[in-house]
Amino acid sequence: MTFNEIFKSNFLENVTSVSIIDMLIALALAFGIGTFVYLIHKKTYKGVMYSTGFGVTLIALSMITTFVMLAITSNVVLSLGMVGALSIVRFRTAVKEPLDIAFVFWSIAAGIVLAAGMIPLAIIGSVLIGIILLVFVNRKPTDMPYIIVVNCNNRDAEAKVKSFIDEYVTKSIIKNKTVSKDGIELNIEVRLKNDNTDFINSVVELDDVNHAVLVSYNGEFVN
Repeated sequence: MTFNEIFKSNFLENVTSVSIIDMLIALALAFGIGTFVYLIHKKTYKGVMYSTGFGVTLIALSMITTFVMLAITSNVVLSLGMVGALSIVRFRTAVKEPLDIAFVFWSIAAGIVLAAGMIPLAIIGSVLIGIILLVFVNRKPTDMPYIIVVNCNNRDAEAKVKSFIDEYVTKSIIKNKTVSKDGIELNIEVRLKNDNTDFINSVVELDDVNHAVLVSYNGEFVN
């Protein structure tokens, strides 16, 4: 073994394993697709308060995944070490919306596909996924459910309320009924015949009805 072989650096040999042009093109495309994912997520978000930080994370995920995959594909030994290193990482951030999981995997998948050199697949696939999400997530339901919360004094008032509501809705189901010495509280899920909600004003005018509330309901939380 010669003196030069002893001090030979494998680290410096990896400097040119991925060309600068390939890096710039891959990261630029990852940024573009990540931004597209971010805009689709913002457009389709249905939660109460939008988190800009999560949207920026989607862009970062695409770019981070891309340069990690570029390193892995250029060196087999590095790929084995990277798998071992990433296997000990644990993420504790809770995902609030189920659809957010799809966006996270979308960003990661886009980065992987780009680093593999499948640029048409990454671009066309992302565009198709974005269109599908825009169509299905933003589609307005034709039969919007509502919850009516009514507080009345006795069973006769309860029967009057139920009969009155049935005249203005296509379907009604009592989801919850609370009985106490102060009265009866009903939670009724209804499907309206149209967008007119003025009938709820007349419910509170019935005898022995204390108050009535109408809220929209999507099956998971009340808006």
